Amino acid sequence: MALTGIQILKMLPKKNCGECGIPTCLAFAMKVAAGQTEIGECPYVSDEVKEQIGEASAPPIRTVKIGGGGQVFTTGGETCQFRHEKRFENPTGIAVLVDTAMDEAAVAGRLERFKSLRYERVGVMLKADLVAVKDTKDDRAAFTALVKNVLEQAEDAKLILISGDPETLAAGAQECGERKPLLHGATLDNAEALAKVAQDCGCPVGVKGKNVDDTVAISEKLLALGLKDLVIDTGARTVKAAFEDNVLARRAAVKTKFKPLGFSTINFPCEITDDPLLEAMVASVLIAKYAGIVVLSDLQGEILFPLLLERLNIFTDPQRPMVVQEDVYPINGPGENSPVLLTCNFSLTYFIVSGEIEGSKVPSWLLIKDTEGLSVLTAWAAGKFGADMIAQFMKKSGILDKVKHREMIIPGYLASMKGELEEELPEWKITIGPREAGHLPAFLKEWKA
Repeated sequence: MALTGIQILKMLPKKNCGECGIPTCLAFAMKVAAGQTEIGECPYVSDEVKEQIGEASAPPIRTVKIGGGGQVFTTGGETCQFRHEKRFENPTGIAVLVDTAMDEAAVAGRLERFKSLRYERVGVMLKADLVAVKDTKDDRAAFTALVKNVLEQAEDAKLILISGDPETLAAGAQECGERKPLLHGATLDNAEALAKVAQDCGCPVGVKGKNVDDTVAISEKLLALGLKDLVIDTGARTVKAAFEDNVLARRAAVKTKFKPLGFSTINFPCEITDDPLLEAMVASVLIAKYAGIVVLSDLQGEILFPLLLERLNIFTDPQRPMVVQEDVYPINGPGENSPVLLTCNFSLTYFIVSGEIEGSKVPSWLLIKDTEGLSVLTAWAAGKFGADMIAQFMKKSGILDKVKHREMIIPGYLASMKGELEEELPEWKITIGPREAGHLPAFLKEWKA
């Protein structure tokens, strides 16, 4: 039976140290109870309490970490079947495949695209996460050489090692050192040998089933051998089968707590089709429906970027607006005579406004007021963007020391606040700017302090 947050709190040391990444023991206990983190994240809890709480409070989809040394990819930790019920926790990992049959130029090209195809959007760096290294020639020396090459060329890549030979995987894992890879290829035949390799090197294991029933049998065998960190591949190699298996696994884990399927799935769009565009479509379907990791044959900007945006949208918490930090942001190298503009900290507003200012080529100061992620009008209506709050922010922001003039441009939708602001900031001239960000470039080019 699941424990409540208060029941879990009573078992904690109550140090409020924050070393788990959560400020207080109460907040930590509530997250453990909600299945959003694991009791083992507390460095001071006893083994007895870990065992007592762990089973009752663990997320139905186990959290598994791949990598190490400050470069970790986390998958799993999911607690719901549908995003609107709560939220999805850990974004789908996007991997690119390299194998021992490829020539050096092909491998180098894929690794270079892995490193270069990176995009910043709403303050988040979007990029692929993993490199899957496959032994296609049953050549241990070639495999370990390829693993070493990937480690050297893609320093922030988390690795998936794919082979049916446990000794080959052991050699690859040894090359990785503290960058613990996912060892993929556990079958009923090699499960015991691979379990020993995984236990010796402390790596998670990928289950490679022929179908769902076979996957369940392998998972049960590995669990009985003491392995807990698994990622499952049901063997589906059509989009219909992969989709159905992902849904089945998520439903079985979340609704009925069926442990053999309580793990992230790894899907291989690269093995479903040879058509890059169809592969991207397959990946998009599987990202939307529960894939923990998708492995692509190659990375191309026109394919990767839409998948990254899809992932960003799906794994954004629908209950928490995306925000940027309250601060004064210099754009285009402003000076003491540059215009001062004000807006809210809703990230979409910030990036649209800052983008238009940057495009205008007019050096400017952009003041971002914390409105708890609400847009301009919503924040004003909710009492979070009032004249008194703006005045307090202005005084502590440091903008007084950055400019000689005393004129501030406010969004056109806040025109009704002009008089109140002038009362709160009598030394400042309040100018009403355009309602739409797209009109800012022309407005700023005509502005005079």
